[in-house]
Amino acid sequence: MFKIDLKKAIYISAATIFFASCSSDNKQSSAISSGWKSYSQDQKIEYKVDSVLALMTLEEKIGQMTQFSGHGTPTGPEIGDEFKQYLEKGWVGSMFNVWGASGLRKMQDQALEHSRLKIPLLFAGDVIHGYRTTFPIPLAEACSWDLELMEKSARIAAKEATSAGISWTFAPMVDISRDARWGRVIEGAGEDPYLGSLVAKARVKGFQGIEDYTDFADEFTMIACAKHFAAYGAAEAGRDYHTVDVSDRTLREIYFPPFQAAIDAGVATFMTAFNEISGVPCTGSKYLYTDVLRDEWDFRGMVVTDYTAINEMIDHGYAKDLKEAAYKTLDAGIDMDMTGAAYVQHVKQLYEEGKITVRQINQATARILELKFMLGLFDDPYKYIDENREKKWVGHPEHMKEARLNAQKSLVLLKNDKDLLPLDENKKQSIALIGPMVKERESLNGEWAIQGDRNESVTFFEGMTERYKNTKVTFNYAKGCDLLGENGKNGFKEAIDAARKSDVIYAAMGEDFNWSGEAASRTNITLPEPQRELLKELKKLNKPIVLVLFNGRPLDLSWEDEHVDAILEAWYPGTMAGHAVADVISGDYNPSAKLTMSFPRNVGQCPIYYNTKNTGRPWDENDPQDYRSSFIDTNIWPLYPFGHGLSYTHFEYNNLEISSESIKKEEQLIASIDITNSGEFDGEEIVQLYIQDISASVTRPIRELKGFEKITLKRGETKNVKFTIGENDLKMLSLKNEWIAEPGMFKIWIGKDSRDNKNSAMFELLQ
Repeated sequence: MFKIDLKKAIYISAATIFFASCSSDNKQSSAISSGWKSYSQDQKIEYKVDSVLALMTLEEKIGQMTQFSGHGTPTGPEIGDEFKQYLEKGWVGSMFNVWGASGLRKMQDQALEHSRLKIPLLFAGDVIHGYRTTFPIPLAEACSWDLELMEKSARIAAKEATSAGISWTFAPMVDISRDARWGRVIEGAGEDPYLGSLVAKARVKGFQGIEDYTDFADEFTMIACAKHFAAYGAAEAGRDYHTVDVSDRTLREIYFPPFQAAIDAGVATFMTAFNEISGVPCTGSKYLYTDVLRDEWDFRGMVVTDYTAINEMIDHGYAKDLKEAAYKTLDAGIDMDMTGAAYVQHVKQLYEEGKITVRQINQATARILELKFMLGLFDDPYKYIDENREKKWVGHPEHMKEARLNAQKSLVLLKNDKDLLPLDENKKQSIALIGPMVKERESLNGEWAIQGDRNESVTFFEGMTERYKNTKVTFNYAKGCDLLGENGKNGFKEAIDAARKSDVIYAAMGEDFNWSGEAASRTNITLPEPQRELLKELKKLNKPIVLVLFNGRPLDLSWEDEHVDAILEAWYPGTMAGHAVADVISGDYNPSAKLTMSFPRNVGQCPIYYNTKNTGRPWDENDPQDYRSSFIDTNIWPLYPFGHGLSYTHFEYNNLEISSESIKKEEQLIASIDITNSGEFDGEEIVQLYIQDISASVTRPIRELKGFEKITLKRGETKNVKFTIGENDLKMLSLKNEWIAEPGMFKIWIGKDSRDNKNSAMFELLQ
């Protein structure tokens, strides 16, 4: 009945044959027979899914609900003993951590050979900020506030990854991050739910690459995955995988919005979180995945666990063994088990014992099969496995150009006293390039650089020497100390000698890339001690110092802010790192990025975020009093607030006006302000709108971001920027869990960052 030619990839599936035999009058849909709601909302696909389900054994269905991790190699994926037996029975639905068109073709061959119904594998990967072409880490990219740029980088990542066979990415991470101690801040968009929601939409749209999210026909379409549901970024003490204890209100106001935005953008899959909430590990939370995600939000896509998250519920103390953990996970509404083998080992027995119904198994299997049909894998299991396409698009020169532009727009100028930057190529001067990050290459891509070749990344030294060749600028280099401080002060003398014979010191410092990312939490978020000690020695020379930082999280830069003249936050900029940093230092690109996470004054302030609430005893830095909510040893505000970022030019904000001092709910208010470029360079500015609900039935944050606009101004130019404010911008979550706008007074600010108080106005929302 079935014919398969693996060499030519000519494939006729059991599903297609069965579907063809169905009468067009057949009104029985999968939504009825399997109890699932179609993501695609395409009745033809529903019929096809049902047709396959009707042919599948129980074991084959459970196999589709199982994902295993391979061990990718240049010559092809290795088949681990832990899942080889299941692959040989055709009981694996998806693989990840395997890549490369040639290797994936071999694995797909094996899957089809052993699968009775010739059901293709779905290949997944952690395509977080690029595939081969590595873009800045997502936190850095978010600092561009450029949604189109972020969508484009995700599209390029999808283009490269799908050309190499991967059609499902475990991105974007849309967790709100308020604690710099948590290493995974590198993967998200920062601390604000409004901006985070917009970034989530942009990245989902970029990965999936389609306007109509029900159409996955394009060969470069990649399934996106919103992770980690929910509140993973709120782990106590910033310790990865740790307990989360937040109210339902905080979930709905802070942590849920980016996930809802991802659904609005058509995200096809969700991933569970490792943490617990209210005593229940997220992976076993029926509240999260059935009550909220399915019933309340009507999400119709597929949900996968995080890596071994089912197994970990035993250590949580929520399940006595793996069998019970599998039961609680499937009962919560989770469709696919990532690497834990809990489903494939225990779901059949749970069904035979009457604890799990065939309807539950069919629901999960149907959602997985639907994605495979939508991607076209039943028509061509090798659709995404094309060596010619892989050679053409992976690491394409045009992609590298975009990576360079992306990195330019992600660098944040934190400080620039006396306009020390940019570095003038026409002025004769000697520059000392000091520090372990000057020639560091391996760390520039940051974590999750899935196939980015760290040997290809352009170093800071290479970028600077290339940019300033044939100019009046000369360089003196010394490493000074190791990145991790292994050899202490052994290189200090050489560094000080190089600095002595130079006019200006450029110190390139930061974190080893392994110091940020998953399982990379830190309680000390200063620069490594040898690097800070080196800075202190350089400071004694009384020469101007520019600090260039390469790191993956906000750092405690209190000493550096006080003692160095300029600070450029480069983050981990990716493959084109050195060129992008040199572009900014030279002024070829005028920095425009602004922080999406607050930089604390010290780790004791963590977690710290701008949209905090007042207390009954608020602290006023202009009128300090005892017995107020404050610290006795430091300011309560961050060193660099959310939204902070400087330019080589200067922007003046004047003439804030509002169209009315009161509006009704059905009306809108226009707030406008004049922005003038009063400096010497053309530049870009991110104009930010914040609103505070002065008095409400539920306490509100001291201000919330409600709009922004990125504008370009030539020197001397003035533009009038307008924001429209309506009922939706004023809504809050009521005591009845309803989003409403209550009548009352509101205050707005339009400014450079979340602490800019210069331009404000008040208006009233009427009944």
